[in-house]
Amino acid sequence: MKTYFPYFLAVLLTGVSASGLADTDADTIPAFRIGEVTVVSDDQSTSKMAVSPFQMLDAKNLQALSVEQVSDAVKYFSGVTIKDYGGLGGMKTISVRSMGAQHTAVSYDGILLTDCQTGQTDLSRFNIENVDLISLSIGDGNNIFQPARAFASSGMLTIRSKRPFFENQKRLNGKLTLKYGSYGQKEVNASSAYKISDKWSVNLSVMSLKTRGDYDFRLYDGSGAKDYTVVSRTNNSVQNLRLESAWFGELSRGKELEIRTYFDDSDRGLPGAVILYNPSSSQHLWDRTSFVQTHYEQQVVQNVTFQLNAKFNQTRQHYVNPDYLGSSGVEDYAYSQKEGYLSAAFLYQLPTGLSYAFAVDGAVADMASNLKDFSAPTRYSLLANLSAKYVNEWMLATANVLGSGIRETTHNGLSANDIERLSPSFNLSVQPFRAYPNLRLRAFWKSSFRQPSFNDLYYSAIGNTNLKPENSEQANVGITWFVPWKAEQLDFNATIDAFNNRITDKILAIPTRNMFIWSMVNLGKVNISGVDLNFEITKKWSNKTVLLAAWTHSYQLALDLTDPDSKTYNQQIAYAPRIYGSGRLQLTVSSLRLGYALLYAGHRYVTGQNIAQNDLSAYVDQSVTAEYVLPKAFSDLLIRGEIQNLAGMNYEIVRNFPMPGRTYRVSVRFEF
Repeated sequence: MKTYFPYFLAVLLTGVSASGLADTDADTIPAFRIGEVTVVSDDQSTSKMAVSPFQMLDAKNLQALSVEQVSDAVKYFSGVTIKDYGGLGGMKTISVRSMGAQHTAVSYDGILLTDCQTGQTDLSRFNIENVDLISLSIGDGNNIFQPARAFASSGMLTIRSKRPFFENQKRLNGKLTLKYGSYGQKEVNASSAYKISDKWSVNLSVMSLKTRGDYDFRLYDGSGAKDYTVVSRTNNSVQNLRLESAWFGELSRGKELEIRTYFDDSDRGLPGAVILYNPSSSQHLWDRTSFVQTHYEQQVVQNVTFQLNAKFNQTRQHYVNPDYLGSSGVEDYAYSQKEGYLSAAFLYQLPTGLSYAFAVDGAVADMASNLKDFSAPTRYSLLANLSAKYVNEWMLATANVLGSGIRETTHNGLSANDIERLSPSFNLSVQPFRAYPNLRLRAFWKSSFRQPSFNDLYYSAIGNTNLKPENSEQANVGITWFVPWKAEQLDFNATIDAFNNRITDKILAIPTRNMFIWSMVNLGKVNISGVDLNFEITKKWSNKTVLLAAWTHSYQLALDLTDPDSKTYNQQIAYAPRIYGSGRLQLTVSSLRLGYALLYAGHRYVTGQNIAQNDLSAYVDQSVTAEYVLPKAFSDLLIRGEIQNLAGMNYEIVRNFPMPGRTYRVSVRFEF
């Protein structure tokens, strides 16, 4: 947010005292012109005072990690598991505390991304190069001045892209990155920012990626741990083009306008599951996603602020499976989604520390397909959220109640039942001891639901229009402790959170007449309890020499409580590791930055039946990075090298979808 400071800032910047100016003759008072000042919020302080778990990686942290996509970065958050189907083109979805991808919202520059067909977001669509910050909030977080949709999910992953920044009266700056990696990866990232006037600036970026994705992996024949063949992944090529633009306007004091456009076009092979004696696949997927979104914010009167958000999104998919064994001899499906979205929110702040917010969102989404007798549904959504927040020296408390109304119509067949729900939540953070101002206790409780996706409701021979929403209840208690040791220039930050999540009416697929005809039903009950730990230490020897060490650790029991007579009762749900952790070391010495990272996931089960043949082994993934910025004489030229999966470990995150082995990347970035 850009702010223009009043007269007293001019005094501070120019070194002229107020009394000195007052004593000067009016005709001889000099004029002082102040350049534009950009104020960046302290997200670290947000983390320390958060009423619910909040984790963040900014651009500096991301640069020290060997990450290519947003999905690679969020693996370093506690409580997060990623379903990764391998390679740069494999689909990647996020699940927070084992609640499932549909319960986690993904926000891009303040407005949520949606997919009515599946109810989840593919994080492989977002390259890390243009990202300024990634944060994860479980529960509602501190900010009550948001669209109503932001309060509808159990957690939210926020992606914030880089904004234009100008210094020394510059009007134009830019960046060009050339990257080359293993398995034929060739990538170009270019971005430029231009200051059109004192009120307007624009940012443009383009990314082009091409890779064969033919990495080697071990294919075991099942007769013994040492009996395997080294095979190359096939049909894993990716071609991707992404274009983004953002226009920023400071229309007048207290008025801001942001208009963003996004276009992503991908052409990728789908390598499919690796099956003994048949590891190949010929399936193909073409994706084209575009949206335009607008954010407007204005201070109406002294204590009232208004924001307006609007978005139009369109997604097209084309899937071809030439090896289909059905009577048609080929699967050739096309899907199209469109959504229009509008949100208005008001914030009323009182000088007593009390504030209120009210937001109303409306959306219309539809889906079309070339499937025979496809339902062609249209979904109408109306959400309203009322929030209150109180802050004083020792306490921060928020309360929200979200009202949701959803109605659907179809062109063919029956439509789903209407949904009307109220979803409350309460959040509290307190400072219990004055002697320890950086020690805080926090707790929250939240009720939410996830509506069935179009696939759940209308997919051929499987969908069930009588499905009810999945209900979830979250409870969390935690401690945050920040210890600054100024004498040693050492900072220590720790958070510990214990949680319990309950999901009822969980949507499950079960066989009906035979094993080939399935249906979606509300049968599931899941209870998830565990602990998330986060530790971070920062040591400074000078402004140019800094060491950061961080560790996250999660332990969780995610138990199926659906049917006491079932073989899966009271057993860990599929793909939920009980133990998950990550570690980071980052050392900056002047123009040199070195990084080491480690990911650990304990063993998992590929189905809800916890038996040996369903066990998926634990894995450790290590990576190292090194980058060096050449002196100014070379115009800010950065050279970077990365090694992923340093030990060359052969592992799977999803059964029969092997991950790449040791991977190398080098890149050169030129900034002007």
